[in-house]
Amino acid sequence: MNTAIKKSEKYSLEEVSNIYNLPFLELIFKAQSVHRQYQPLNKVQLCTLSNIKSGNCPEDCKYCPQSSKYKTKIEKYKLLPKNTVLEQAKEAKENGATRFCMGAAWRSAPANGEFEDILELIREVAKLKMEVCCTLGMLTQEQAFKLKESGLTAYNHNLDTSSEYYKEIITTRTYEDRLETIQYISNADIQVCCGGILGLGESQADRISLIKTLANLNPQPESVPINVLVKVKGTPLENEKDIDSFELVRSVASTRILIPKAKVKLSAGRIGMSQELQALAFLAGANSIFMGEKLLTTDNPGINKDKELFSKLKIESL
Repeated sequence: MNTAIKKSEKYSLEEVSNIYNLPFLELIFKAQSVHRQYQPLNKVQLCTLSNIKSGNCPEDCKYCPQSSKYKTKIEKYKLLPKNTVLEQAKEAKENGATRFCMGAAWRSAPANGEFEDILELIREVAKLKMEVCCTLGMLTQEQAFKLKESGLTAYNHNLDTSSEYYKEIITTRTYEDRLETIQYISNADIQVCCGGILGLGESQADRISLIKTLANLNPQPESVPINVLVKVKGTPLENEKDIDSFELVRSVASTRILIPKAKVKLSAGRIGMSQELQALAFLAGANSIFMGEKLLTTDNPGINKDKELFSKLKIESL
């Protein structure tokens, strides 16, 4: 039995579909109304994501340049030294970030001394008075409790796509594996950061199914990253068709309506979005971004670009 989802689901597929398929302007109005009820106005959370261990991942996620299954030109390295990561965290804080996220390309969080190194990093970043997030792959319940004890604020573990389409993208771990880790995170009273990726070749029905699954998690995620595929040469999806911009905004708006208390994070793929599209996403309920030149191994708008956009929109950091 799937313990990560309520036995009696809060939202049916039909209910989520009806919201997603509202006339576009009505959907935006409804999402903005919910946003005003539950979220601070004109404020966006600034996060920074550090790639603390790069490449050589045994998973076969078709979108990911860090998979050992594909020939990509990314830099590969083992766990970064503590001082290097702390310097990154300090710089992120100076640039306005309130949450520092550390990502490592592992199938599962290690059970050796490297995990102790991660716990130490969490303790040190927390001393900077920043929220600390990690994404380290699958966890055991014991590891989740240890992460909590070290001061971890949130743990990112995305579902990526719908349960129906998932096997077309990843075969080296199951949807249930992901839901199990999410449950362990919740059990440890760590905030869940869980979302997906658009533009993997999925159908609109898959996007609706993903949002339904996220909305029915109990508790609902504290943060929902909505990523757009960044196509990397050497991965199986390098020639995938671009996601329609209105589908992106519909996904943001539906997520805001159905998960009203979450930060909806406009994540990977912003480098390919116009300022107008990002503004529309903010109007639809997005209120969190990753800042910095890189998002793991792919490009991201620079800090100055984001400051320029925020100035135009009169948006402040959360």
